[in-house]
Amino acid sequence: MPQWRVPLPAFSPPGLDDLHVIHSRMVPTCDAATLLPSTRLLQKRREMAEVERALQSQREEFRQRMERLAQRRQQLGQREEELRHVVLKFDAFLKASAARQERALRRAGEARAAGEGAETTCLRRELEGLLQLRERLARHLRSLRGFEDYLQGVLARTGQFQDIPAMLAHFGALMETRAALAQQAEAGQERLAHGRALLRRYQEEAGSQLLRTEDELTRLRARLEAAHHDVLQEESCWAHIQSAVTQKTLLLGQIKLAVLNLFQLATTQLNVPADVALEDTEAQLDTVLLCMRDLAAICAELRPREPGLCPQGLPAAPSTRPLRQGGARVPPGQE
Repeated sequence: MPQWRVPLPAFSPPGLDDLHVIHSRMVPTCDAATLLPSTRLLQKRREMAEVERALQSQREEFRQRMERLAQRRQQLGQREEELRHVVLKFDAFLKASAARQERALRRAGEARAAGEGAETTCLRRELEGLLQLRERLARHLRSLRGFEDYLQGVLARTGQFQDIPAMLAHFGALMETRAALAQQAEAGQERLAHGRALLRRYQEEAGSQLLRTEDELTRLRARLEAAHHDVLQEESCWAHIQSAVTQKTLLLGQIKLAVLNLFQLATTQLNVPADVALEDTEAQLDTVLLCMRDLAAICAELRPREPGLCPQGLPAAPSTRPLRQGGARVPPGQE
């Protein structure tokens, strides 16, 4: 049975010469005698790192090429297996046709020999049918030659594939990739719709929260205005209280000054010792009141029949003795 083999390009890993060429391109040359040992060591390490990276890139490229070749070899194997099955089927069909033709010829010879014209006619009809089937298959094959020519033209224009099966496999992979991308796009649209729904829900929640916050802010502003109004009222009341306190304080000072004047006048006129502190207004007032009571008592003793001479509105004096220091009574020997 014939075998179809497609020659594959040979690939080999980069050799030492290639690495030296890469090294000479990547690492600048300099005079080693003018460099320090540590500098030369760092330079050698840098060179080794550059060579290692270049070697790693070459290895990666070689590995990718080998993977592509393995895939290509697998595709070619599958194509070879398909062609082998097709050839086997066609050989079987040719063998069956030859066998049927031989049987037909043998039957025709037997028919001629035996004189069976009817069987010969049937065999001829069967042969004609087989010939017609063969002709139809040939016409179908010739009709498919246009597609083969079209694919050959596409292959020649692209120049990226080695044969038609590779190109068909590539386009099949592109179709699968397109279907996968379409599925991903549909999934992305679904995720986008879900995200938009979540966004609308979050916006509605944020709007309701904003409305509640605005209502709360309105209530707080109303409370603030009420508090401000209360503060203004309290400040006005406090200002009124301060004004009243100021007036009362002024009046109290005037009263203290008047009491001090009365105290000084009474103690001066009555020769009463004035050992009361200037700030002790109550003691001064008590002293003045006692003096007035004593004077009222003296007036009552001197003119008992003329009660109108006694100052009205004064209580009766408890004693007719004059006051001494501290508001005490003067002894009888000193009157």
